[in-house]
Amino acid sequence: MIRIIRVLGAALGALIGLVLVASSAEFRDAPYGGFIVAAWTIAWLVVGFGVLPYLTIVPAAWLVAHVEELSTAEFVAAVLGLFIGLLLGLLLSLPLAQLSGPLGTWLPLGISLFMGLGMMGLTVAKRFDLIAAAEGAGLVRRPRVETVPSEGEPRIVVDTSVLIDGRIAEIVESGFIYGTLIVPRFVLEELQHIADSSDTLRRNRGRRGLEILSRMQREARTPVEIVADETPGVTEVDARLVELAKRRSRVVLTNDFNLNRVAELQGVRVMNINSLANAVKPAVLPGEELHVRVIQEGKEPGQGVGFLDDGTMVVVEGGARLIDVDVDVNVTRVLQTVAGRMIFAQPRLS
Repeated sequence: MIRIIRVLGAALGALIGLVLVASSAEFRDAPYGGFIVAAWTIAWLVVGFGVLPYLTIVPAAWLVAHVEELSTAEFVAAVLGLFIGLLLGLLLSLPLAQLSGPLGTWLPLGISLFMGLGMMGLTVAKRFDLIAAAEGAGLVRRPRVETVPSEGEPRIVVDTSVLIDGRIAEIVESGFIYGTLIVPRFVLEELQHIADSSDTLRRNRGRRGLEILSRMQREARTPVEIVADETPGVTEVDARLVELAKRRSRVVLTNDFNLNRVAELQGVRVMNINSLANAVKPAVLPGEELHVRVIQEGKEPGQGVGFLDDGTMVVVEGGARLIDVDVDVNVTRVLQTVAGRMIFAQPRLS
């Protein structure tokens, strides 16, 4: 495609050069006029060959790549904002177009562009507030699966960290969670705040949390209920989660270590996805053989460290000399820590 564009650019450049030559008698009447005309045309041909892709293909590819990064809500908000901004710009430009001179020509165009781009950015930034306002006015209604929890069914309060992590969606789809997931409104607001962050990493994490929540709402396997419970006098998110869990279910689903400890101290049951991930890792017993690649030195002198496919750390005694080498090791002991499982091993003697 880019070759065709370059050929078209070369042809267009040569045509522009010939038109300019034809409109100027100075080129034709000058000494060595034929040589000058040929050089002039070739120069325009080269300019067209090199520049046209950067005026067509490159901007289009940049635009497509950035549009693909937008979520559906962002794209719809951007289109609506651009339309509203251009409409406002048109209304403002009508009286400005009556001005004489260059102001009457360029000022309406500048106002329209400013209003269109400004409204597009504003609607994208405030898309969640606009959707909430439209729902409150009855203009938009999201499809919801109405579910009535059975008597004694667990009601699990969900923390922000679980939604950002994302693994909860696969766990829910697998059917291992029974009951209703309770997402407080303040957790949703925290996700929205993270998704609107100027930091790219935080923004992507927030967007992933919102997408995970939307994905779980669409799945009827485990009901998801968004509640607006308020906890008067409590402003910190973790404390509000614990208070809500104490009133509703006494169960919190989280990945946060500090929230885990605080909830347990207050008699609230904690379902920690990291603990679940550690529990389902294959059991390793002393005396078993493993194959591991040593990638770095350990904390103690002479130790080497490697990792299994599931992320379990393997500390190899005397493995500092085996860095970047695949070795067979014998497990000597297994240590379960708060951060996960650690395996200590010795290189197997040949």
